Parts: sequence; structure tokens; C-alpha cells
Amino acid sequence: MDDDSCVVARLPTSIAGPPRLTTNSEVATMTYLRSRLTLPISRVLDWSDDPSNPIGTEYIIQEPVTGAPLHQLWPTMTSEQHMLCTKALSLAMKEMASLDFPAYGSLYFSDAPLDSARKIHLEKSFCIGPHCGSIYWNRGPREIELYGDSSPDCGPWKNLERYCQGLIQTGFSRLPKYAINNELLPHQGSNQEHIRLLNTSQSILQHLIEDTRVQESATPTLLHPDFHMRNIYVSIEDPTVLTGLIDWQSTSIEPAFTYVNQTPDFASIPEDFEEDTFQDERDPKQKQKEYKDALIYICIKGFAPKLRPARLLDESLFQLFRYSHTSWRDSATALRQDIIDLSSRWDELGVSSSCPFSPSREELGQHARDYEDLEIVRGLKRWLRRSLGTNSDGWVENEGCVSCGL
Repeated sequence: MDDDSCVVARLPTSIAGPPRLTTNSEVATMTYLRSRLTLPISRVLDWSDDPSNPIGTEYIIQEPVTGAPLHQLWPTMTSEQHMLCTKALSLAMKEMASLDFPAYGSLYFSDAPLDSARKIHLEKSFCIGPHCGSIYWNRGPREIELYGDSSPDCGPWKNLERYCQGLIQTGFSRLPKYAINNELLPHQGSNQEHIRLLNTSQSILQHLIEDTRVQESATPTLLHPDFHMRNIYVSIEDPTVLTGLIDWQSTSIEPAFTYVNQTPDFASIPEDFEEDTFQDERDPKQKQKEYKDALIYICIKGFAPKLRPARLLDESLFQLFRYSHTSWRDSATALRQDIIDLSSRWDELGVSSSCPFSPSREELGQHARDYEDLEIVRGLKRWLRRSLGTNSDGWVENEGCVSCGL
């Protein structure tokens, strides 16, 4: 600016989410949280969700955050600083999770460009409307061409049953509208197989939502959608102090159990960590690092009381809630594996009703072959991520773009 001050100007991309709603929801979310929490969220100075404005596009102009991205400072921080920073982040998660909501969906301003039937009043100038996550809107490359329009049920949802109906309807909406079987690998599955698995998932979900333990774990909860080091800013002088949380795009209100398996990258427990890790002959510094990583993992998972009921339950109870609506993206074999795992442990997990899925020996044999192929593909993807230094979404640090050939 002419007076040497700075602002951040942001424009949405075509894959960000539904036009107008994505921008409205992000600004509403930041404004709502700033008014009710003590989190360091940037103030929005001006915004527009109307592409017919003089600029010709939606935009958000906001104050810049101070400090530096956590991923830049984390490698040089001491163990004590790691723990204190993790505590601050855990308390931030607890503060977010303390908010109560009457429904699932995304936050909007009350005057958002939505039909009144798609708004649930929250308070003052806010409401809960359709989920603005891109998974419900087919906004990725070729998705509209491949799948057609958005899901017929993007919310908002007043209860868990309606939420599950939205998941299944979204799963059906993301099946290709024309045959592409000749392009598929065996583990991906045909349209017909996905339809069968989605119908099975719907039956199983109906049984699960009748379980009081699942109901108690499904409290509507809002947390940051991408709580990783690149979106967390800390003080350069004291990196245990949070100075900014950025990128609130596609924030949503979900059942609490949705967040239980989501671990920020700074709190990821080592993949090979076991209780007897410290009994081996590995380098003491390496063992100390793994122990610290385990403590950070436990710390970040333990602070939000709203998530505790779900943490007490087995993860298998929640897998279908998380992945049934993305079966085409993840493959029929991946969804079938979740269904088989759940059905094989149905009685052990204490679900009172009978499981509506019982695979034959032939089906299990074919699935084992498909699952072996899927694991090979997953292994290749893991190798590529490690080799390119990316996360599962393909994100690469600026410094790593050259080495990746970008």
C-alpha cells in the first residue's frame, strides 16, 4: 500500500467449492469465531461473494498475520518448545470444540444467497447452511463432466439420520454418468459394484445410528479443516506463542467422531511406534524423538472433551461415516474392506442388532485378490509422496518445488 501497510487479497479458484457459498461461508466462519473465541484469526477488511462486482470476481481482503509458518520454525525448536507449542494448539482445538451448534453443515451469514429452506438459524446474523466442502459439489477437474451436478443433498442436516442420507446421496451422485469400465483397474470396481456397496453402507449406517454410543459421539462440532503446520503461524521470537490460524475455507460442522482420526502433521505418531520402542538398541536421540512425538500425539488428541466419547469407541464403528460418500474416489475395494472389517467384528463391537451384510466365501476370495492390488497401488502412492516430499493432497513447500520438477 502507499503507506507501507499490507493486506492479503484472496481470490477463489474454480475447484474451491460452490460459487458464492464458499466465500460467504469462509468470511462468516472467521467473523463468527473471532466474535466468540480468543484465537488469532485475521480480521476481514472487505469481501464480496458476488462475481458481478466491479472487480469481476469474488474476493476476500484481510489483515496479514504476524510471525512465521510453524513448518519453518519447527525443525529448529527445542523439545520443550515443541511441547509448549503443542499445548497451545491443543487448547486452541479445545476452544473451537467448545462451541455448540444445532445442526451439521457450514456457517453462513443470514443473508447468504440461499433459499430459506436451506438455512437453519444460529444467532444474530448467522445461520447454518449447506456443507460447502468440494466433495459435495463436484468442483474438481472434469468432475462436472464425469459426475454431473452437485449432490442432491448437501445439507444442512438437523440430525445424524439426515446427515447419513446426505453421505449416501453424495456417494451416488459421484458415480460416473457414462460407462468407463474399460478404463478401470480391478480394485476400483464397476458402477454396479459401487451401487451395491452404497446400498449396503446405507443399511449398515441405519443400524449404527440407532446405537446410543454412536449418537453420543456425534455432537455437532466445528474444528479447523486443515490444522497443519503450514496454516499455523507462531511468533519468531517465541515459537510457543500462536500468532495466526489461516485458511478457513470449507470449514464445516461435523459429527464429533469425524475428527477423532485426524491428526495434525506436527502431532503424527511414528508409524512404527510401539510400547516397547524404548527397549531396543536404537540411537538414544532417535528414541527420545519418538517418545516426544508420542507425547505430542497424546496431548493433541486429549484436550477436547467433546471428542472423548468417540475416542473411547473402536474406529471401525466410524469408518463408513467417513468414506462411504467417496467410494468412487477411494475404490470399491477400499469401501468393501471397511464393510467386511465392521461385519466381522459386529458382535465384538457390541452392536445390538444383526449386521445386514454377510459375504460369501467366493466374495471374500475375490475381495482378497482385489485388496492385494489395492495395497500395491497404495504402496506406490506412499513411495511417490516420500520421493516428492508431498502430502496426500500433493502439497509441496515452496522450497521443494524445484526438486519436484515443478
